[in-house]
Amino acid sequence: MPVLDYIEQFTAALKESLNAATFVKVSLGNYKGEEEALKQILIRKVVIKREDKLAFTYRYKTRDVVKNYAVDEAIDLIADYLNKGFKIGTLFTTEKDLILEELNNGKVVFRESKALSAAAPSVNHDKEKARLIKPEAKSYLTELKITDAEGRVFKNAQDKFRQINHYIEILSSLIKELPEGAIKKVADMGSGKGYLTFALYDYLHSVLKLETEVIGVEYRQDMVDLCNQVAVKSAFDKLNFVQGTIEDYKADEVNLLIALHACDTATDDAIFKGIKANAELIVVAPCCHKQIRREIEQNKVKNDVSFLTKYGIFLERQAEMVTDGIRALILEYFGYKTKVFEFISDAHTPKNVLVVGVKGKAQGAERREEILQKIKASKKYFGIGYHHLEKLLEL
Repeated sequence: MPVLDYIEQFTAALKESLNAATFVKVSLGNYKGEEEALKQILIRKVVIKREDKLAFTYRYKTRDVVKNYAVDEAIDLIADYLNKGFKIGTLFTTEKDLILEELNNGKVVFRESKALSAAAPSVNHDKEKARLIKPEAKSYLTELKITDAEGRVFKNAQDKFRQINHYIEILSSLIKELPEGAIKKVADMGSGKGYLTFALYDYLHSVLKLETEVIGVEYRQDMVDLCNQVAVKSAFDKLNFVQGTIEDYKADEVNLLIALHACDTATDDAIFKGIKANAELIVVAPCCHKQIRREIEQNKVKNDVSFLTKYGIFLERQAEMVTDGIRALILEYFGYKTKVFEFISDAHTPKNVLVVGVKGKAQGAERREEILQKIKASKKYFGIGYHHLEKLLEL
């Protein structure tokens, strides 16, 4: 029987399970297609604004992407994926599991097995998440106008509260990668009103039960005074805010360095401080990439992407990627395992890039030279005279 006939049987069984409310999920695996780094697709049913949809979680090597589709469109997509790339499809239902597999020799096997799930999962897409930072009995959240005295989050602060928890979720997963007891001193560069700084201190002390010292570095003296007052009222004895710039702050003995939305080369100043302090973890969310954009604009090198970068918006995006890509290479040069991923901080903020460096083993001389050559070649290709972080570290 041709593979398309088996796929038709698979999707017919999928439709039947959805109609009979026995559907649990679909898994597509053993990907042999052309999309780089795609490994698996997991599909579950969700209800969004009272409408049934199928949520596809695309699992790549370093990230997950979730997209929701109308049921009919989703079924067509599943059939297409099974025909073009995925060699195994598994339909899980409460009655039985069905497995469609195309073997290496081209033979197709369609079999059923005992159901792994006795009940269908919840389809509530908007269910309340378990949050690391709870609103109740948190005086700093009240002082910062996030909650009222009873711990209820103000309506106009819902986005900010979600943003705080989102950041803490990210940081908590990164901290778990570090050796136990590695985080003794944290510096939050450009801490602003201190929302994240307070929440991180709360998480480190209340959840992880650490005695970590946390410093918020902020240029605006009024913000520093306000945050120190809130810290005293909250009895956060190891939390302190200091006035100053990222460039001038002495980051000796800092184990975790954070700089969110530091503008242009201030992000480089922060990474430089973290590298010099031999920090276990460096986390930056860059903002503005003017230095490299100016270099590209001034030198006007002709290359394979010139047809794109003649447009200002594409040039801006190119400058962002090149700037952060070289930052990641420099972190690797100094022995950091790097991660660069996209996240959304809140409903009113566009997508951001987070550049993360986790301290690893020192690179060998051969690998260091290879990285330097990559940086040199990238600069030549885009017409970049220098990268500010490279200059700070005298590479």
